[in-house]
Amino acid sequence: MEAQPGSVKKIALPYGFLLALATIVISVIVYVMGMTYEQPWWQSALNFVLMAAVISYGLKAFKASNDGFLSLGEALKTGLAISLIAGLIGSIFTYVFIEFIEPDFAVNMLEATREKMIDQNPEMTEEQMEMALGMTEKMMSPGVMVAIGIIASLFFGFIISLVAGLIMKQDKPAHL
Repeated sequence: MEAQPGSVKKIALPYGFLLALATIVISVIVYVMGMTYEQPWWQSALNFVLMAAVISYGLKAFKASNDGFLSLGEALKTGLAISLIAGLIGSIFTYVFIEFIEPDFAVNMLEATREKMIDQNPEMTEEQMEMALGMTEKMMSPGVMVAIGIIASLFFGFIISLVAGLIMKQDKPAHL
């Protein structure tokens, strides 16, 4: 027996919004700390932990609203829906940030990348550096960053949903 229609939506919307809000708050904190161009490792780690927690709690809520049953398919669908909503909202924030809040983002990020390359690989030739920076510059356009944000959200959401779904899985008996 399938879950009631709309139950994935009822879980995905609030949990997706919560995840997006949490990651946006972390981004704002990093921005206020002046660390936007450093891309601190803890930002990514914290975002991943938050994503795992929010998706897991979303799956738990779905399971509770479904009489304690959760199939792997339902877990994947719910987790991906949460991830998609968070990815879309987060990507809108990224677009607004790059276009309006920090319009020199691409230029500043390229300069920060250049400095990191020089520090980490001093024997790199100017030609190699320009080639790497050229590829990085193509990835810095708002459209590409939005697409990458959504794809990354769905990818990590899939992995987290798969693992959490396998752990929480409780199929309905055939006679129900």
